[in-house]
Amino acid sequence: MKFRGLRWWILALVFLAAVLNYVDRQTLFVLAPTIQEDLGMDDREYANVVNLFLLAYTFAYLVSGKLVDRLGTRTGTAIFVVWWSLANMATAWVQGIRSMGACRFLLGLGEAGIWPAASKAVSEWFPARERALAIGFYTMGATVGAALTPYVVIPLATFDYAHGLSFFEAWFGREAGWRVAFLFTGLAGFLWLVPWLLLYRRPRESKWITAGELALIEGDGGVMPAGKSWPWKEVFSFRPVWLLLFGRLLTDPVWYFYQFWFAKFLGSERGLDQKSLTITWVVYAAAGVGSLAGGWLSGRLVKRGRSPVAARLLIMLGCACLMPLSFFITKVSGLSGTMILTACTVFASLAWLINISAIVVDVVPKHSVGTVFSVVAAGSTLGGIAMNMVVAAMVSGPATKPGGFLDQGFQAAFGPLIGLVAGKGYEPWFLVMMFLHPLALLMLWLGGIHRARVPS
Repeated sequence: MKFRGLRWWILALVFLAAVLNYVDRQTLFVLAPTIQEDLGMDDREYANVVNLFLLAYTFAYLVSGKLVDRLGTRTGTAIFVVWWSLANMATAWVQGIRSMGACRFLLGLGEAGIWPAASKAVSEWFPARERALAIGFYTMGATVGAALTPYVVIPLATFDYAHGLSFFEAWFGREAGWRVAFLFTGLAGFLWLVPWLLLYRRPRESKWITAGELALIEGDGGVMPAGKSWPWKEVFSFRPVWLLLFGRLLTDPVWYFYQFWFAKFLGSERGLDQKSLTITWVVYAAAGVGSLAGGWLSGRLVKRGRSPVAARLLIMLGCACLMPLSFFITKVSGLSGTMILTACTVFASLAWLINISAIVVDVVPKHSVGTVFSVVAAGSTLGGIAMNMVVAAMVSGPATKPGGFLDQGFQAAFGPLIGLVAGKGYEPWFLVMMFLHPLALLMLWLGGIHRARVPS
């Protein structure tokens, strides 16, 4: 039996993995007010728990790409999904801040791997003109997962287990709701494994692919070149790696903010309660549309004859021009204006992210895509950690409890900055977001990313 358009079936599975990845990630952020109250966690401690996730994510990024290049996309992806699903399920039994931090650290170790694995799957299965669209599609899985999370976990967290499913309350006590949410969302990953292990092979090894589709892929350079993946020395001596790493370090904190803090912003600044936070679907819908539009638009430019990197940069320029709208989000009155402006900036942020990710696939040999993608993405999480520390200081003011090692380290490095913004609220961060993408685009251009070519 042959599947017509098998690459799109493969992409659908990658999309679903991204959905599950973000449902498991976002469960904490959607239920943060309830969990913070139950565990006695203030905003600084919440930021430290999030940063433990990001620290693990950064470390996992550095090694997961190399693991995917060595084990292959099929096996590597399966390992990551099993790991993070177990970590998410374990969160149902946490008893305090330390155990929550440990579970989030383990979750980060597993979740990071899906992204270098997904980029490698795209490099194996898609021609150049379709790669940005493919990356946009699986990245939309992240935004779909994030948008679905409130509708999945809030009903689970608010269900009356004492009168409906009392055995859950017997297991978990009065806090059964949010704990059951972690348990069920983690179980979903094991269901996904079945079609993945059955279907995924590299194109030439697949018994499901048609001859015409194989010719399409291989005719566009889809055959994996001979040779081993780059050693670390070669990775870090390739100039585009550093340009792209710093590009993501500067710009990904915007997307992290909307994932980790925007629901809390709506609660404190716009007065939304836990159930009303389902409005965040607007943010993730905009992110999903931005993911697809960013990939589709640059793909159209490639089809019209522009080089892939030039096409990506042109779309990124348009995105950078929209980001100054961030400043006005705190200035408008009413929820509608807030959500409209947020949707515009999130749309631009994700369209940017798709295209900067596609440049990695454009300029790196296929045998090293996983490794290089993971190094570049490590810049993303480092930027996210910095954002968390800054925003936590902005919204919390001076610390009232002894700082953890993350607080102490960040204070030692950026003490004057923290003192300048502490207690100022969210507004300074929205001001900062005006400039991050334009600054990153200028850096990429001056660094010569538009002249980058795949090494022979």
